[in-house]
Amino acid sequence: MKLSKKNIRHIIYCVLAVCIVAAISFVYMLFSGNTSQKSTVVIAQNSTYEQVIAEMKRQGALENENSFRLTCKLLFYKSVKPGKYVFEKGESNFSMVIKLRKGQHFPVKFTFNNVRTKKQLIQKLSKYEFYFEWKDLERLLNDREFLKNYRPNGEPLKPETVIAIFRPDTYEFYYDITAKEFFEKIYSYYVAFWTEERLAAAKETGLTPMEVCTLASIVEEENHRPKEQPRIAGLYMNRLHKDMLLQADPTVIFAIGDYSIRRVINQHTRYESPYNTYLHKGLPPGPIRLPSTCAIDAVLHYEHHNYLYMCAKEDFSGYHNFAQTYNEHLKNARKYQNALNKRK
Repeated sequence: MKLSKKNIRHIIYCVLAVCIVAAISFVYMLFSGNTSQKSTVVIAQNSTYEQVIAEMKRQGALENENSFRLTCKLLFYKSVKPGKYVFEKGESNFSMVIKLRKGQHFPVKFTFNNVRTKKQLIQKLSKYEFYFEWKDLERLLNDREFLKNYRPNGEPLKPETVIAIFRPDTYEFYYDITAKEFFEKIYSYYVAFWTEERLAAAKETGLTPMEVCTLASIVEEENHRPKEQPRIAGLYMNRLHKDMLLQADPTVIFAIGDYSIRRVINQHTRYESPYNTYLHKGLPPGPIRLPSTCAIDAVLHYEHHNYLYMCAKEDFSGYHNFAQTYNEHLKNARKYQNALNKRK
């Protein structure tokens, strides 16, 4: 049967209409919103495609599963990449699949400094987004069995000393690493920091690298200003050599855990703790803060003198008066106390 021109045009119009509707439906499927709420979907290592779908459904990231599956086929989403994916409310299938295909292998730059404890360290780091959970890293830092496998310069790490490997600095790691990989990267930087020159200098002091870090943490708590740190380090080295108690106020504050203490008094010095150097000879079990490079080098190249005592200067400059004898120290202490009394 021969079709008339009118019928041919009618068929063409119908086909075009179907194509247009199909195209509109296709575009709608790809680009219209398919999430009813903001969702965070964690895809574990070695997850399957079906596990990805299940997790997205569980977190409320999919309103229409079928349209999402079809989009995955159209965009050839097959290779599952682990990560912590955030899908915004009203995000499209196209956008979600592109995120999943791309993965999250991108660099994260992070910085930490002015940290005293592991808990503070985790709190500072937790503002940075990585694939792993920060609680997993915290668990590793307190796992004695795990840490003893890492022996920088022959010294096995311990929960008391591990904080020393986190040297204050700016770092850049890829997002999709595990907590263990994060730890090992930080560890590798610590190992590299201890060059042959620094190891030789540590040997000259008679301290191990970890003991240097511990003393450096005390020196830095006494004064953050680099100018005075070698002199303070020399004072504590003199006390160690004479087998005297270090009597370092910052160790008492660390032991008590109250950093609002501005002036250590007799009541504080009686607080029982292995970190209290008023009660226990030698260095505490580990650093009382993250020691900076400047403080570590101040210990490695400490000033040689005969000072055994120090007291804050009466001008409240943040610097100290140093003394060789206890009587001289008492005079310095009296000047400081009088200045405090004047300020009530």
